[in-house]
Amino acid sequence: MTTTVVLSGNPRSGSRTRRLAEAVAEELGAHDAVVVDLSEFGAKLLTPGDEATAAAVETVRAAERLIVATPTYKGAYTGILKVLFDLFPAGGLEGVTAVPVVTAGSRQQAEAAAGHLRALLSELGATQPGPGLLVTEPELADIRAAAKALQLAE
Repeated sequence: MTTTVVLSGNPRSGSRTRRLAEAVAEELGAHDAVVVDLSEFGAKLLTPGDEATAAAVETVRAAERLIVATPTYKGAYTGILKVLFDLFPAGGLEGVTAVPVVTAGSRQQAEAAAGHLRALLSELGATQPGPGLLVTEPELADIRAAAKALQLAE
């Protein structure tokens, strides 16, 4: 069985971004995905030696499949997601299949943020089986339907 981790990069708890990422995991057959929700960490992500942060990094690195979800902030992924990935060594996601999930107000914003996120994941060594999932505000009204739009290369 593939170990799937959902990484929610939204700084707000209970976000639609997290719910969308969990729905994507279910669409991929991962009904028991482990969730790392960065909204629960806050400033601890910046505290050297924080045990919860170290455990989150290890959980993400140990994933076989990683669903990385982020809203679009200023044309890119969130700062809190960047802070977490800054803790990874070069090649820290080698052997991990990453599925980017980006939410935004418009398709253009989502495409810009997804491009930045895919570049970051590539730099860390993750394999990406497709472009991921880009979802706009109006599409978030039906999270299940939005999750079904995910297309991965066979």
